[in-house]
Amino acid sequence: MGVLGFIEEINSAVNGFVWGIPMLVLLIGTGIMMTFRTGFFQLTHIGHWFKNTIGALFSDKNVTAHTEKHDKSISQFQSLCTALAATVGTGNIAGVSAAIVSGGPGAVFWMWVVSFFGMMTNFSENVLGIYYRRKNEKNEWCGGAMYYLRDGLGSRKGFKKIGAVLATLFAVFCVLASFGIGNMSQVNTIAANVNKTFGISTTVIGLALMALSAVVIIGGIKRIASVTELLVPFMAVAYIVGSLVIIVGRINMIPEVIISIIKGAFAMRSVGGGIVGYGVMTAVTWGMKRGVFSNEAGLGSSVMVHSASNVKEPVTQGMWGIFEVFADTIIICSLTAFVILSTGLVDLETGMMISTSTSTALVSEAFSTVFGQFGSVFITIAIFLFAYSTTLGWSEYGTRAFEYLFGTRNVIIFRIIFVCFIMVGATMNLQLAWDLSDTFNGLMAIPNLIGVISCSGTVIMITKNYIDRKIRHKNIRPVYSNWVDIQREQEASDD
Repeated sequence: MGVLGFIEEINSAVNGFVWGIPMLVLLIGTGIMMTFRTGFFQLTHIGHWFKNTIGALFSDKNVTAHTEKHDKSISQFQSLCTALAATVGTGNIAGVSAAIVSGGPGAVFWMWVVSFFGMMTNFSENVLGIYYRRKNEKNEWCGGAMYYLRDGLGSRKGFKKIGAVLATLFAVFCVLASFGIGNMSQVNTIAANVNKTFGISTTVIGLALMALSAVVIIGGIKRIASVTELLVPFMAVAYIVGSLVIIVGRINMIPEVIISIIKGAFAMRSVGGGIVGYGVMTAVTWGMKRGVFSNEAGLGSSVMVHSASNVKEPVTQGMWGIFEVFADTIIICSLTAFVILSTGLVDLETGMMISTSTSTALVSEAFSTVFGQFGSVFITIAIFLFAYSTTLGWSEYGTRAFEYLFGTRNVIIFRIIFVCFIMVGATMNLQLAWDLSDTFNGLMAIPNLIGVISCSGTVIMITKNYIDRKIRHKNIRPVYSNWVDIQREQEASDD
């Protein structure tokens, strides 16, 4: 067995542990816990968070207004777009396809379940991200699991070292994951699809992507945000419109599709007295896996960008986290699933595949049933935009993790290396990179979820304070951040 073979064996074992049933239970369990502890905030206050997220885009200019040049923070809308840039990726196309191929139509139902509870996991991450963030040497806001592990969990008696170690582990896993799931894997998917559709050399594609990415990534968070706030709405609207054209054209199939999803979720199909199709466990496992990979709730990734927002209210950014999961899974992933299931590529009665295509090819085939050859071109362009935007978003995640480990002055080193790895991703066969990406993504989730659970009381306190002030209109002191307290402690220690 060679070195690569040995790495593959080790990674396979670790990956099986990381993404096994216990890990999925931890992920979903955290979301369930925060849902109950916040009184089902995503349901009981659905009108409020819609009004203060997507609704605020049309009523509050401060949500979309760019910050001044000297202000290193970004707007709420820019933070959402940068986070969506990283989460809305190939998982929304290839991931949904893989879930249906391996878990049947019922997997879609469990994707919805994991996203419903994931809304409150993402909410909690963002609340903690804003509350525990701090300014760096460049006056930029820095937040994420590293900080609420170190300053939240670590502030408890006897947990200072544990919090610091978990924070460091999270940062290390995040840096490694950024090169895999956030860089090489995405670029490899772009290069393979563009090469297949247009015949352009992967080397040329790699060079072009390096140039495009270098201009944006090396410019820092404000430049990344300025690009993603233009790119994300365009790509999302284009994909939604294209999907709706297919779905509306097969509107009579929708009831049958929904019935197939529900029956598949609970293995309720039977022929001649025997259960056929996919079992409940297969549907649950694949649906939950793909749901988590798609919206990243629980991984602690997008909070690093949300923390750079110019918002003061932790709950306000938390509500953007709810909307992020909603837009990513409930809308975009669901559209992909309905397109596949309504175009005759899956036997809706048994849940068995009729088409032999998999991954992005299955979605291309589905779009081609309506748009012809243009369907394949459309999906290639969609994958390019989705994957490229993911690369931009994850470059910022990796930057923040690298900064935590090695300091603000050294982030340029990470950005240059990150851009150089784009060529590696475009020109090499990277199945191992995909596998390693899954592993490091899962490893990120472990310390992050420990942080969310251990600091859940802080989330509840801040949320209750917000509800009392903003919804029940009580005249009480707001809870924004512990940044002032940290500064006071540092000044006291200096004295």
